[in-house]
Amino acid sequence: MTSAVDVKKQRTEMLVELRKEHRETVKTAQELLKAQQSTRKALERALTGGPHTVPQLAEATNLPAHEVLWHVAAMKKYGLVTEAGTDETGDYYFYRLTKEAQA
Repeated sequence: MTSAVDVKKQRTEMLVELRKEHRETVKTAQELLKAQQSTRKALERALTGGPHTVPQLAEATNLPAHEVLWHVAAMKKYGLVTEAGTDETGDYYFYRLTKEAQA
């Protein structure tokens, strides 16, 4: 019969081994998350000055437009930005921070 102490010890040993096995994966994921958060903060800072289009945000943050578009789409999905009309040509939407994002 296995005691509760033995089960706890086995579980602890298993978790230690899993952490060793996945150390690099976890480190890589943490680095990607940190970079993503940094990019979002840069976009939020740019948007505090008022609505911007994706090309304007790309220029303001020195990021590629496709990367800005990806982040803006995610920010829109989670209610951090919203559309605020289009530019004079109608080619680009302006995006602004929502009230929730500004709080």
